[in-house]
Amino acid sequence: MSYPSTIQAITISKTGGPEVIEKREIPFPKVAPDHLVVKVQYLGINFIDTYYREGIYPASGFPFVIGKEASGVVVALPTDESVLNDPDYKKCGYKQGSRVALDYLGSHAEYVSAPWKTVYVIPESVSTLTAVSALVQGLTAISFMEEAYNVQKDDVILIHTVAGGLGLLMTQLAKSRGAIVIGTTSTPEKASLAKANGADHVILYKNEDTVARVLELTNGEGVHAIFDGVGKDTFESDLIMIKRKGTIVSVGNASGPVPPFPPIRLQKKNAKLLRPTMNNYTYTPAEVLYYGNALFSLLADGTLKTRIFKEYPFTTEGVRQAQVDLTSGKTTGKLVVKVSD
Repeated sequence: MSYPSTIQAITISKTGGPEVIEKREIPFPKVAPDHLVVKVQYLGINFIDTYYREGIYPASGFPFVIGKEASGVVVALPTDESVLNDPDYKKCGYKQGSRVALDYLGSHAEYVSAPWKTVYVIPESVSTLTAVSALVQGLTAISFMEEAYNVQKDDVILIHTVAGGLGLLMTQLAKSRGAIVIGTTSTPEKASLAKANGADHVILYKNEDTVARVLELTNGEGVHAIFDGVGKDTFESDLIMIKRKGTIVSVGNASGPVPPFPPIRLQKKNAKLLRPTMNNYTYTPAEVLYYGNALFSLLADGTLKTRIFKEYPFTTEGVRQAQVDLTSGKTTGKLVVKVSD
């Protein structure tokens, strides 16, 4: 098919605050032989967008197209015969016109050319909007709770923070596995939302002593695992709240990266510490297919339910506001941007 020579994309020309975000015209992306081309309908807003914008994660060059999550429709398939004949490729069921969600850096644009193994076919039972609201966070929740720490029945799990998009999905997933969930959040309204999604105990960290409350709830033993999306501000307390032989999973850097520390500090409780990234769990085509099927099955049967906080316009101001809202600590659930019908 013929493509437009230029497209609109959300970019940064330098690192900094939300003011460096700019929607601009860029050339149509280069289409590699192993790529699918997707016409984008929705963008998912994630903390990783802010990490690139702030320079916590390095951009490959400027102007840099931000964003790692989108959904839309396949308009072109790979041209590489070895790809088209690959058994794993065939299992995915890509077709022109397929509704898909993609996990690919640089996806906040009208069209995206992406490697096929980063693109997930959306089943009939799941909407394109639901898919973009769940893809990155849902894959993260499932892979982390299976591989970083395999959550089991009667485990006591602590989630920082519990009322965001990832926290709510982790809560639902942990409860479906029979775990007891303790969560932290900032307001009574968020606490109510977390409890409605299955959290057993919610601690208002601005008003309560989180460490004291967790130790009280666990008879002084601590929790089996901590999934911590906050980072710098909560890490020291994690070392106190973790159970002997427990696992701390550092999920994100909402308050900044965890400072360097001597590993010998883990010796006190024989604790494990991981800082995984979802893309190293969804690395091979087989893993992509496995976790994609798992996510969409859990969405289809209602085990996982997404909550969309707000839909923003595909404008400079819209994406700036979405990132401001995301980092304000005032949102619950998922923030999305609508690009096209």
